[in-house]
Amino acid sequence: MTDRAALHCVVFGRVQGVGFRFYVVEHAERLQLVGWVRNRPDGRSVEVWAEGPRDALGILRERLHVGPPGAWVERVECAWVEPTDSYEDFSIRR
Repeated sequence: MTDRAALHCVVFGRVQGVGFRFYVVEHAERLQLVGWVRNRPDGRSVEVWAEGPRDALGILRERLHVGPPGAWVERVECAWVEPTDSYEDFSIRR
């Protein structure tokens, strides 16, 4: 039995143009997670897909509620999903 899982989140608020994606990458790499982060086309949300140990994903989810200086997080919607095991690192998607 493994504690490996995946988390898909959308973060709403002032999260574009404030370094939020770089903030997510920094924390994900520290937690040894793989996946991606990207700005959504609505201009006011960021999407995150992360895979790794469930406890590390829980820490990342908490960090998404905070964000970097200059960000204002209105809400975070997350769902536990099945990991794809198709990522080798954590990256920013365009």
